[in-house]
Amino acid sequence: MGLFSSQIPAKKMVPLCRQLATSYDAGIPIVRSLEIIGAQQQDRKIRGIFEEMSDALKSGDTLGQATRKQSKYFPNFFMELIASGEIGGKLDVMLRDLADYYEDRLERQRSVMRMMALPVIQLIAAWFLGTFALRLVGQVTRGMSERGGGRGFDFVAFFRDYAQFQLKAIGIFALIFALIVILSRLGIFSWISGLFTTHIYPMSAVTKRFALARFFRSLSLLLGAGVHVPAAIERSAAVTANPYIERDLLKTIPHVQQGKTLVEAFREVKYLTPTAREMLLVGEQSGKLDEALRKAADYHFDEANQAVDIASKIFGVMLVLAAALTIGYIIITFYMRFYGGMMNELGI
Repeated sequence: MGLFSSQIPAKKMVPLCRQLATSYDAGIPIVRSLEIIGAQQQDRKIRGIFEEMSDALKSGDTLGQATRKQSKYFPNFFMELIASGEIGGKLDVMLRDLADYYEDRLERQRSVMRMMALPVIQLIAAWFLGTFALRLVGQVTRGMSERGGGRGFDFVAFFRDYAQFQLKAIGIFALIFALIVILSRLGIFSWISGLFTTHIYPMSAVTKRFALARFFRSLSLLLGAGVHVPAAIERSAAVTANPYIERDLLKTIPHVQQGKTLVEAFREVKYLTPTAREMLLVGEQSGKLDEALRKAADYHFDEANQAVDIASKIFGVMLVLAAALTIGYIIITFYMRFYGGMMNELGI
């Protein structure tokens, strides 16, 4: 449904899950709930999805089966929780947990966007103002050197040249953006971007903690719903949205299948933090694993927010330094061309 993926985005999943949970708690049959909620949707695609799910239920499918038929639009995590809640008789609990999960996820996304808004604005301003100043210096110094030949600075020609330059730059950016969209749809871009976001500071700190927070939150919900541990780990690893961290977490599944504890299985996971390992140990020993996993998720979410704050400050400083270097380059270039032109005129 989004530009980079066919799945329904988190901002739309929040009201959908909340409405489903509220309708189900109110005693409205799930078929009727799907019809009512679907009819209220402005998005035609989502309305069609709910209509098809309602028709599937009327044909004798379970809610889990009807949801899996829309696997193109729903994440595995969502479908697994729905199916587990239906089988275990905890559909109302799972719907509320899903609503809480997507609300938390949306809030984290908005928090990241708020923190990154200023650095992005500074970057855009630095590009337009920097390119404008550099090209202006070049035109002014050339006009000064050619003044003896009867030519001066032409403002109209400069702005026309600058507009053409920016149009070309925007065209190149649009081509790069289109390539990113295509690679994202093919599932390739996550591997490319993951090389930078997973291994280069400060983005690595943000990426790892958000990935672990999503993983532990999903694992807590799935295990609480009674999902088999290997399947829960597999589904939760996919929620990290990072192929490198997902691949690392999936290494635990063979160990779990061999009968090892989660602490032993996660021992070789390099992206797991020491705090997460301790929480796993406490959860297994106390018999409250799902609660310990939820606390681990909250802990990593808090750390991720702090990492985002640090990263935004680092990017802000880098942008200020870039702006200072640009200004210094403009001043040096201007005076070198200015005095260089004067010396050429004097024959020095």
